[in-house]
Amino acid sequence: MQSKRADIRIINSETLSDNWYNLKKYTFDLQRSDGDWQRQEREVYDRGNGATILLYNRDSKTVILTRQFRFPVFINGHEEDLIEAAAGLLDNLDPESRIKAEAEEETGYKVTRVEKIFEAYMSPGSVTEKLYFYLAEYHPQDRTSAGGGVKAEGEDIDVLEMTLDDALRGIENGQIVDGKTIMLLYHVALKGIL
Repeated sequence: MQSKRADIRIINSETLSDNWYNLKKYTFDLQRSDGDWQRQEREVYDRGNGATILLYNRDSKTVILTRQFRFPVFINGHEEDLIEAAAGLLDNLDPESRIKAEAEEETGYKVTRVEKIFEAYMSPGSVTEKLYFYLAEYHPQDRTSAGGGVKAEGEDIDVLEMTLDDALRGIENGQIVDGKTIMLLYHVALKGIL
């Protein structure tokens, strides 16, 4: 992998693991702002890009969230299942197509019109993943199934409908601690969408 930037020279990459996704150790030279070159090493986790969506209903001022067990946060001391916006990896689909399918798989709601609001790197110090953030309005008649995710992928998801006010209180009291979900909820609140 060659860099297009003249101030970065990738010297070596070594695959440390390719079991679940890809973990590599990179050695590179970085030209500092004072002109000196400095050799650095970083481990980079590449799991692909993803998309996330917040479903909302203007009439009832509610949002649809999910709740599921997440092992990485569990081993970091968070004992409760994580409350999140529906999300998933792109798996070689465009972000809009993937998030429509993911919303239906996880929440049971079929959305046809989604609005992309922004893109963000969630942990740029060690993870390559970029997330595409979406909003979509839902209505009771849009529910096609109970949701719950895909069992073969290890998903066992509860679908939650709550008011935006309750969700915002969930952030304040530590019930909602997922970064992408907090960003989506605050976006909706800040923009006055609900």
